[in-house]
Amino acid sequence: MTVTWEDLGWERLAAGVGRCRLPVWDCTAGLVAGEGAALLIDAGSSLAEGAKLRAQARSLTGQHVTHLALTHAHFDHVFGAAAFPDAEVFGAVGVDAVLTRVRDREELRADAVRNGLAAPTAEEASLRLVPPGHPVSGERTLDLGGGRQVLLANVGPGHTAHDLAVLVPGDPEVVFCGDLVEESGEPQAGPDAVPSHWPAALDRLLGLGGEDAVYVPGHGAVVDAAFVRAQRDALAARFGVSR
Repeated sequence: MTVTWEDLGWERLAAGVGRCRLPVWDCTAGLVAGEGAALLIDAGSSLAEGAKLRAQARSLTGQHVTHLALTHAHFDHVFGAAAFPDAEVFGAVGVDAVLTRVRDREELRADAVRNGLAAPTAEEASLRLVPPGHPVSGERTLDLGGGRQVLLANVGPGHTAHDLAVLVPGDPEVVFCGDLVEESGEPQAGPDAVPSHWPAALDRLLGLGGEDAVYVPGHGAVVDAAFVRAQRDALAARFGVSR
């Protein structure tokens, strides 16, 4: 019996492309299937969540996750990365340093606990953090086989100093935005945000996807270009950035 995206609680966005909204923090994980390869976008908030995503990706694509793209270095997006030991890991240049430095790993652990993750779970995940072995500066194309190519784009800084977006060409085109775009609440600007550059990062997202793309926020429902543009303008006004 064939397993569908809906069977596992995923939302199908295009042929071979889907996403799920993980519990508690409503964090998005994305999946792109190729021929003999599969790309997961973000890894969840714990090793157990990462393992669940790994199993679901295998059921949906019939293959192991071969590539993992981390949109930015916040615990709810990266703490499951160690569940993919055989995957090639990609992130914007600088994420590798954040996930390697002891003080940054400790801050991620503390932030996870402050937000309600159980202390032992946060401790285990922080100790096993996986830094990207393939830092992305500018743009990088991944060939997943079967004519499926995916573009990784270092579009930040904005939500953090190191934000990665993922463009999946097709009909429709799908743009995974990470937390540069949020639908379920106001975009979160923590101490590692770079507000003066955030509107420009959203302009780059819009340039990647165009008017007819599906934009997938890091949290919340899928949106369109008009929503991204409105959020760009709201962030510019909020932070006093000249348009």
